Amino acid sequence: MPVDVSAPAGPVDTQGLHRAIRWPQAFWLASGVPALVLFSIGGIAATIGNPSWVIWIISVSFGFLQAFVYAEIAGLFPSKSGGASVYGAAAWVRYSRLLAPLSVWCNWLAWTPVLAIGGGLAAGYILNVFFEPESAIRSWQITLVNLDGLKSGLSLRIDATFVLGAALLLLVFAVQHGGVQRAAKFQTIIGLAVVLPLLIVGIVPLVTGDVLVENLTPLRPLAFDDAGNVTEGVWNIPGWTLFLGGLFIAAWSAYAFETAICYTSEFKNPAYDTPRAILFAGLLCIVVYTLVPLSFQGVLGVEGMLQEGIVDGSAVAGAMAGMVGGGSLVFSLMVIMLILALLLAVMTSMAGSSRTLYQGSVDGWLPRYLGGVNSHGAPTSAMWTDLGFNLILLMMSDYLFVLAVSNCCYLIFNFLNLNAGWIHRIDSADTPRPWRCPTPLMAIGVGLSFVNAMLLGAGANVWGEGTLMSGIIAAALILPVFVFRHYVQDKGQFPKAMLEDLHVTSRDLKVRKAGMKPYLALAAGVAIAFAANTIFQL
Repeated sequence: MPVDVSAPAGPVDTQGLHRAIRWPQAFWLASGVPALVLFSIGGIAATIGNPSWVIWIISVSFGFLQAFVYAEIAGLFPSKSGGASVYGAAAWVRYSRLLAPLSVWCNWLAWTPVLAIGGGLAAGYILNVFFEPESAIRSWQITLVNLDGLKSGLSLRIDATFVLGAALLLLVFAVQHGGVQRAAKFQTIIGLAVVLPLLIVGIVPLVTGDVLVENLTPLRPLAFDDAGNVTEGVWNIPGWTLFLGGLFIAAWSAYAFETAICYTSEFKNPAYDTPRAILFAGLLCIVVYTLVPLSFQGVLGVEGMLQEGIVDGSAVAGAMAGMVGGGSLVFSLMVIMLILALLLAVMTSMAGSSRTLYQGSVDGWLPRYLGGVNSHGAPTSAMWTDLGFNLILLMMSDYLFVLAVSNCCYLIFNFLNLNAGWIHRIDSADTPRPWRCPTPLMAIGVGLSFVNAMLLGAGANVWGEGTLMSGIIAAALILPVFVFRHYVQDKGQFPKAMLEDLHVTSRDLKVRKAGMKPYLALAAGVAIAFAANTIFQL
């Protein structure tokens, strides 16, 4: 449908995004999500120890249960793109003009770092394959800014990883520039080549008997004695803190298949395609996030997981390639396929996060210029913003810290949007629902929103003392951005297109059928996060 974003910069197709795909294409656009396991599998295993494989199974189960709520609310808005945060923002806007954009912003801040982290890891894998650790190309570095105030040892730097990673991001941008249909065709072609190595890594060690039970048990947290030797921990407060910290960081990957509903306004038949896209993507992730961590830990064991390069992810591809056996050719082929998996994850992120920015602009949350699309229906203004932001993140010396801060925003988004499910049922009870989430699953989703609040408070600081505060500050950056758009550019009025999608007028936005319930839910979430942060300490 036509949208008015007041002549955004760049060549614009007045019809906005194009209805060009069906749910299988969206499934393949989301097929990069299984590769996100590569981002933090090493960090979780080396931090938590033996329970890490259980953490992944629990986390992806949470994500799948939550997906049913997202599938329902996505069906309410067949003309919107951008994913669950956009549909959730439509529920919260009646209760606070600040909470609605917070949902969209936190979802974008959670998704967009995949570009930098994935590009950086892929560049690191390539450098590991072709150059020795002591080679000049891997050792040179120019430090631009010291960020010890955020985390010890953190800095912005330019090195070979940055240069190569930036080149990979530009390559992905070029593919995405051709529109969603071309991107979907490209990802369908390489999707099997990407999912296949992850399935090989998950299945082959189980078949060959290389997964050892003694590497999976006992289910006790990792600990060290006074001499620094590995020992079995106990389930005390620090032990449970580590476990919750693992669930915290795993959520960023294991929930992420909800990106399959970022393309609702580009589906040929939104009512049919939307629920199928997210649920089939979820089933794929359940398989990958169960088998890969199980085999990874079962083969390597605690000692193997503490090797250099496992924690930061730079040696994960080599370790996984070694797990399947074979000679140097098989090893190199597996590493190349895992590099492709990372690039597919980057493509998935750029497609989803740019559409979140685009729809945020159309709905009046974010600056107008982000609503620009090219003749192919690609949201190019948002894509350039994504790219520029991630070139800065790509300079970060610690990608795991970036991931942890990003995940603070992601759990805030999940809390708001899971509660948006029942808010929509009250405020938009008469709106047709192409697919309705069973009420028991809706109740489970609401319960998981508070579990996510607990994980935010309990788990964030496992990954660095300033992680939670950095995440809160990052989330709060939406306030001046929204104030500029809403009160300066739009003079306190929402765009007509946003109100039409909600089937309301500006006057109707003041009708709050849920009364105080959303505010009470919000207060309870904040209280749970604060209590968890106070109780769970290392």
